[in-house]
Amino acid sequence: MPGVYSQGMNKVIEVTELALRDAHQSLMATRMALEDMLPALADLDRAGFWSVECWGGATYDACIRFLNEDPWERLRAFRKGMPNTRLQMLLRGQNLLGYRHYEDGVVDRFVDKAAENGMDVFRVFDALNDLRNLECPIRAVKRTGKHAQGTICYTTSPMHTVESFVDMAGKLIEMGCDSICIKDMAALLKPQPAYDLVKGIKARFGSEIPVHVHVHATTGVTMVSLMKAIEAGADVVDTAISSLSLGPGHNPTESLVEMLEGTGFETRLKKDHLARIRDHFAKIRPKYHAFLSNIVGVDTEIFESQIPGGMISNMESQLKQQGAAHKMKEVLEEVPRVRKVAGFPPLVTPSSQIVGSQAVFNVMMGSYKVLTGEFADLMLGYYGETIGPRDPEVMKLAEDKAKKPLITQRPADLLKPEWQELREAALALPGCQSCDEDVLTYAMFPQVAPQFFLHRKDGPKNVGSDPSPKQAASLSGPVKYSVTFAGKTHDVTVAPL
Repeated sequence: MPGVYSQGMNKVIEVTELALRDAHQSLMATRMALEDMLPALADLDRAGFWSVECWGGATYDACIRFLNEDPWERLRAFRKGMPNTRLQMLLRGQNLLGYRHYEDGVVDRFVDKAAENGMDVFRVFDALNDLRNLECPIRAVKRTGKHAQGTICYTTSPMHTVESFVDMAGKLIEMGCDSICIKDMAALLKPQPAYDLVKGIKARFGSEIPVHVHVHATTGVTMVSLMKAIEAGADVVDTAISSLSLGPGHNPTESLVEMLEGTGFETRLKKDHLARIRDHFAKIRPKYHAFLSNIVGVDTEIFESQIPGGMISNMESQLKQQGAAHKMKEVLEEVPRVRKVAGFPPLVTPSSQIVGSQAVFNVMMGSYKVLTGEFADLMLGYYGETIGPRDPEVMKLAEDKAKKPLITQRPADLLKPEWQELREAALALPGCQSCDEDVLTYAMFPQVAPQFFLHRKDGPKNVGSDPSPKQAASLSGPVKYSVTFAGKTHDVTVAPL
């Protein structure tokens, strides 16, 4: 990573553009087709971004589940179309891009293949900030020679302090991370904590370790947070081109450029290229109106519930299915209580879905009268360790529900080597090609991959071409499927975001 340099008397702030991944994931349920991105690649490549985030998160799932598109072909297309720009992805630690832990051999193969197909920067996070779940993927990235970005999932609770996050940054640096990302997935990072956290990392570890700041825009305060982070020494910030920004998305790229004027900071972004990128996505966005988020403007209640917008829509859907939409306020009030019982996990995939679903059950059935399998696993350590203590009474209920004990070791240590078994199962499917990429697709989404392999020959499907209301509803609702983890099969419901 080139160091941040001075251009004239101003310090240059580098920028990561989110239009090709988190922007459309947050605003339009990850439904944007590759064909609607390709025309913007030349300008994205020339605009002067430090990196373009374009893969990972929910994009892999959406490609095979809704778009009949091979995510590996998408990555290769980005590599070809942006030869001069770092490609960046979001990796869910030991979960890769799925919703369960994978044993280390599978993690290694996935990282190897992603690097081989063109990925440069791996932003690696764990939903619980459990460093044990980051060790293997970070080690794998370092082995490929690519950029390993260790991630702090920012949240607030009585247990989370600036000092605790700075300590975590130090441990990520010890693990060999090339940079540190402060990832604020729910727009909770207020201006003063943003300043204090970046300043704390820089003061303790020096200017050599780059600090990257990622915020959403939902609460309306985070453009100021970006400014304060920059003043404290942040090196790189994430933004989204204005035509794919705000709401539950991110702050506008062009606004950042203008905000820095006269401050002693500047970007090296080229406004003419930004204008063309903006205009392109402004034309594309209306095609996906059926998937656009209902959150417009600002929502400061998230500071209390900490539930990201995609999870709110999922809980609304769960309640409507049970004829209890009027109980939404009670559920939002229950979420912080469930989070406390679970040891104050950050709320990001999959912990946000787990905590939110349990809050729905508590409101509908009574407190912990019914436990989801995922919540029981969270209480028993099968997702990892939480920063705070978990309620011992609910832990006992979880043991009774799950019929298995509390664990304290790294969850992936329970998993046996599984690559050969996954490979044999994948290659037995019609349409599966004899390549590691297809085996990885099956490994992460065993319920979805068979249909994708079968119909891949039909070519990509653009769902943004004004689908019927019935089709749109079927494409934008919560996704339900089963996963097997540590010998137990669970039904999982996840929001499309």
